[in-house]
Amino acid sequence: MENKRFDIVSVPSVYESNNLDLKFVAPDLVNGLKLTEREQSYIIGNLALSEGISPHRNINASPDEIDYNLLMKAALLLSVQKLGNPITVTTGFPFSTYNLFQEATKKNYVGEHVIHYETGTFTNGGSKKINVEVDQLQVMPEVIGCALGLRSQQNINGTFFMLSLGYGTLEGVLSRPNGIVQRSSLSVFGLRYAVNLMRIELGNLYYLDLKNEHQLDVAFRQASIVLNRKRVDLTDLRRRVLRQYYNDVISPALRKAFDDNDFAKASKMYLAGGGALYQDIKEFFDEEFEGIIAVEVAGQAEHLAAIGYCHKVFLQITGIWAGLLV
Repeated sequence: MENKRFDIVSVPSVYESNNLDLKFVAPDLVNGLKLTEREQSYIIGNLALSEGISPHRNINASPDEIDYNLLMKAALLLSVQKLGNPITVTTGFPFSTYNLFQEATKKNYVGEHVIHYETGTFTNGGSKKINVEVDQLQVMPEVIGCALGLRSQQNINGTFFMLSLGYGTLEGVLSRPNGIVQRSSLSVFGLRYAVNLMRIELGNLYYLDLKNEHQLDVAFRQASIVLNRKRVDLTDLRRRVLRQYYNDVISPALRKAFDDNDFAKASKMYLAGGGALYQDIKEFFDEEFEGIIAVEVAGQAEHLAAIGYCHKVFLQITGIWAGLLV
């Protein structure tokens, strides 16, 4: 299949209520997302990180919750700027919530959405509204989106293990050219497990100044945090808790899900998601599977699921599409 190129827009999935009149605080809409929902204004993504006090989101939120709906509408708003109406969307969930949420997601997405947003965050404008029409929706497990992204965008063939290491969940499956092996699917704690271990250890040594989970996640990714006007290096602590996370969660889950026959059939193990970018995690995989199977971080690891979603739509319809990773 000929590779398709996608415009990728990445927005941090955090929000905070904010009724302040923010003017010229962002260069564009992507960085200046401010939406009104249920008579309350919210700043989203990078704007929440720069102007917010405690930006946050629920992990693996239900489609009926305000968290999911705000991020969904932000994604639709950005999509319609480039694509126009109507839009066909593919989105996904972890295996653990896929069956539970897919019908509710279809009800939330399909139809017309009236989105109220502010343009004053990046222009001289004020409040605006736009109608976004979603005419079709497909829902799929995130890790299958990753596997499809590998096959369609990066021309990876054959049978391989696909692992998606996200913040909320770690998803895995054995992917074959004609589909997945359902028996091999796994869904367990994601990197949040390691971040919470770090929070506990830091809390025994420092006053964390009411820092919320997202702020600690940022510190975890940067391997440093400022506490009481001192920069604390988290490199060693991060490696230690990632090792504990791997030993306590990842390795047992892989042993339970994948058997010797699976390893005999697979050519490689691919890692995707934000967790794949931690070199420590990659080293732990290499240690466990040395001499058994090669482990490789997939290209565009953070966006691979969304790329797979786009390919799913492109393969099934002709028209306007968007792949949204919420």
